[in-house]
Amino acid sequence: MRERVSYMQFWKTFLHSLRLPKKQAVFALNRTGMDIVVIYLFLLLIIVCIPSFIDQMHNPSGFLSDMNLFFLLIYFFIFYYLPLTLIVFILLSIIAYLATKLAHFMKRKLKYSILWKMSALSTTIPFIVYTIIAFFHPLNHIFVLISIVFICILLLKIILIYPKRNRRIS
Repeated sequence: MRERVSYMQFWKTFLHSLRLPKKQAVFALNRTGMDIVVIYLFLLLIIVCIPSFIDQMHNPSGFLSDMNLFFLLIYFFIFYYLPLTLIVFILLSIIAYLATKLAHFMKRKLKYSILWKMSALSTTIPFIVYTIIAFFHPLNHIFVLISIVFICILLLKIILIYPKRNRRIS
């Protein structure tokens, strides 16, 4: 029987993801369900969008200046949050695929689903840093590159935590 999802699960996921790539955090997050990870990522992306939304509200331009708050929220959701979410999920999928190839090359016992989950959870620190900095200073696209490098380094360390495959004797 599936237990209910509580806010404590998200809080524990958040705290463990801050401690990545420590072994305890990796194995605790490995037991986290994929549904929790996906919802956690959606919530994290909402937090990342807050500075841009506030900027859009304070500095409306063009036809956005005539919209009321409700329609501005819908517009922002459709033309900012959804594309951002799609791009992040595609990038995480590519990173996890490459990490799967790396794990196979390093002879580690890892599957794509575990590496996708770990890559999604390793975005916590870059997303929180981006959100904090974006409130005070506009960031350029170099931050995205730095974040991808950070996630890849974290994934490499996570891959090294897992044991090597046993060689079968024929």
